[in-house]
Amino acid sequence: MGLRPGLPADMLYLRDAFPRERWTEALPESAAFWLQMHAGFRAQQRHMADAAARWRSGALDPHGLHGTLIPTLQAFLQHLDGHHRIESGHYFPQFRLIEPRIQPGLDLLDRDHDAIHAHLDALYQSAVAFHQGVAAQSPGASDHAHRLADVLDRAAPGLIRHLDDEEDIVIPLMVLKSGPAA
Repeated sequence: MGLRPGLPADMLYLRDAFPRERWTEALPESAAFWLQMHAGFRAQQRHMADAAARWRSGALDPHGLHGTLIPTLQAFLQHLDGHHRIESGHYFPQFRLIEPRIQPGLDLLDRDHDAIHAHLDALYQSAVAFHQGVAAQSPGASDHAHRLADVLDRAAPGLIRHLDDEEDIVIPLMVLKSGPAA
């Protein structure tokens, strides 16, 4: 997933009508929930990045990294996969019917999901290798920890970009098509 600077202007017409600065207004419950889910993914990503940074600085040994990182990574992988499946399989098809002009934006977000899932698979594979190394008390556990930290670093920018772009499309659509009180 190449990192883009943001969405093209033609995909931002809804956000222009309801900009982020106004997102503190009463939002439909579905929009508030969507933002809450995304905030959770961002918090998990920050937690994992912090754990990787502490590993790299020597503040955590392999067992400490394992105990700090693996439970969060496991929840992150499971929740993000499920979230994307619901979006692509349920919400995006409905949004296409509600606002046909947004189809190119939703197509872009679906492609992001595919690219992000390649990163999720790489995270999973790296985490399994790290876990097995720690469980076996292998001296190679440190190498696996470094690889896992590198995979986390590669995955983060595209994920954060996607979350921002998805919000710029979805939140205004939910608000403008259902009204803030819906």
